[in-house]
This record gives sequence, C-alpha cells and structure tokens, in this order.
Amino acid sequence: MTGYLVLDDGEVFKGEFLGETHWECVGEVVFNTSLVGYQEIVTDPSYYRQIIVMTAPEQGNYGTLPAERESKRVWAQGFVCLEFNDVHKSRHRRSLESELFEFKSPILNGVDTRSLTLHLRSRGTPWGTIVCTQSVEEAKIIGRERIRQAKEAVGSDWVNEVSQEKTTLHQGSKQKGRIALIDYGFKKSILDQLLLRVKEVAVFNSRATAKEILDWNPDGLFLSNGPGDPAAVEHAPEIVKQLLGTKPMFGICMGHQILSLALGGRTYKLKFGHRGSNHPVKNFATGEIYMTAQNHGYAVDPDLPTGVQLSQINLYDKTIEGIECKAKKAWSVQYHPEAGPGPHDSRVLFDHFVHEVVL
Repeated sequence: MTGYLVLDDGEVFKGEFLGETHWECVGEVVFNTSLVGYQEIVTDPSYYRQIIVMTAPEQGNYGTLPAERESKRVWAQGFVCLEFNDVHKSRHRRSLESELFEFKSPILNGVDTRSLTLHLRSRGTPWGTIVCTQSVEEAKIIGRERIRQAKEAVGSDWVNEVSQEKTTLHQGSKQKGRIALIDYGFKKSILDQLLLRVKEVAVFNSRATAKEILDWNPDGLFLSNGPGDPAAVEHAPEIVKQLLGTKPMFGICMGHQILSLALGGRTYKLKFGHRGSNHPVKNFATGEIYMTAQNHGYAVDPDLPTGVQLSQINLYDKTIEGIECKAKKAWSVQYHPEAGPGPHDSRVLFDHFVHEVVL
C-alpha cells in the first residue's frame, strides 16, 4: 500500500505503508544516524511520542531478541526507512516487523531518507503523521487534521507518562551498594550496568518524594534518561534539589538536564537534536575523547550557575555533555554511557560513580 509521511510544515514524503491502515501514528519526527541497534532504539522510552527516521539504508536484517529490548514495549510511534529487509527469522529471533506491529507501530518503507533528513536538519523537529491514502492531496488533508488534534490532546510532562508507577527492587551481583534510580523513562541497559556493580537498585517513580527515596536508605542516587522537555517535568527539579548533597548523585540524559535545573541552570531546545551512536565527546578531567551514543532534543545552557563546572563537551557543536557540582557530590552526562546500542567507551563512568557510592 502507498503511504505518506506528512509534516506539519506541509512537506510530504512518499513510501510503502506496512501495517494496519487504522493505526494512529502521530508525533515529533526525528532522525537517528546509528548503523545498528534498531530494536534498542524503538524500545527506548526516550522515543515516546516520536516517529523515528533511520538514516542507515537497511533495517530489520538481523531480526530482534526479547533480551535486547530496552523496556517492555515499543515506544516509537512509527518507523521510517529506506529499505526494510525483514528476512532474518529463526527459532531464536523474531522479525522487526513483528516487534513493531505488536504495539501498532506502522512502518513507512522506501522513503528517500537522505532528502527527509536534510529537510529535518534545515527545518528542525516538526510534528508529523504516517497515513495510508489514495493520493498526496488526501494525505495532506488527513495529516493536517490528525496533527492538530494530537498537539491539542498531548500533555507536556512526557516523563510522567512513561515512568513506572510503583517502586521495584532489583538484586545486583555485589555484596554492597544500594542505588536509588529515579525513573524518568529509564533504559534496561542502565539498570543492567548498575546491577553488575552494586548489591541492590530500587527504581522510583519520577514524582516519588525525597523522603520516600531517602527512607529506603540508598548509598547513591541515579537520575535516568527520559523523553520530552526537561522544563516540563513536574516536581522533578524540586525533588532533586531536596536530594542534593545527601548522597552521591549521577544523572544521564534527561537526568543530566533535571540536575542542571535543580542546581539553578537552564535548558533549551536543539534545532534537530542529537540521535546516533557516533558523537565525539571530550572529558576535560582525563583528556579522553569518547565516541558516544546520544538521544536527546534539549541541552543545558552554557551559562552555568556558580559552583557548577563544565566537565565534558560535544566536539561536533560544542554543546554541554557533562557537568559537576563538587560541593553537592553531583555530576551528570548528556549522552548514554550504557550504550545500548552504541560504543562502550564511556561505560567506565558507572565504575567512577559506584566507587564514590561504596567508598
């Protein structure tokens, strides 16, 4: 069937529609430059309310595995690619098509993703929808109305919509170290990296109070990744502000941005965001340059508050990739050192954090 990606600026991109025609698919349209890792990407809660455009030509060619999910479900609203090659099927692997269709996430195949990506880099991050219609004119009419309705209906605190409701306790592989993980939309690979290094991890809802978290008596505090605008995450900066200084604190992605807000900083929206697994970042403390996995649409303002130091920087565009507040024993990075998918250069940061926790 013929399908179309309709953007809120009026641009339309044609492709082959795969899925049920009645599936609603509306969200921010973003592109990811990773060469592999499509399953980890579509199951990352940070892609909530987003349609993902993959710039690598071939998608689906090595199938999926339940163990490689970053959460229990697909969060991507839709999947756009140049060549969908879902041929790898075996006793152990299922198809990417099955993974996406289980959660009613349609595919638009055969799209000129180079042209689309160049448009997104020029235009920014538009809202869009994937529709299956008989003509471009019909797609524009349906798409325009669908996008309008979705924008009016969507809330601003996306973190609250993906954060788990109840506290869960997870057993690690070591004899000491208790980490409280505040869930802004955490990835399973983050939890896995912590469990390799500590005794226990408790995962708390994004709106859990400072008292609830500290009553568990953690040795360290971890602020996770998550979707949307950090400035719209209700209660989170206030809760983190109350927690600052009580225990060592480490934040990733959304957690990095929430920490910055709690310390008195500001955030702003990037034109088209950073989403891929090839971003070079310089660590000023060690002089090392990490190749990093990234997925965010916002960044921390370079005018940092007093007492907060710049610790890492993106070598592509000089945006802030890390901060530290020594007085509060708090630090964070914008990228994903757990790297699922992506390079593992910076996984050593989990070792540094746990060393501070169990020292």
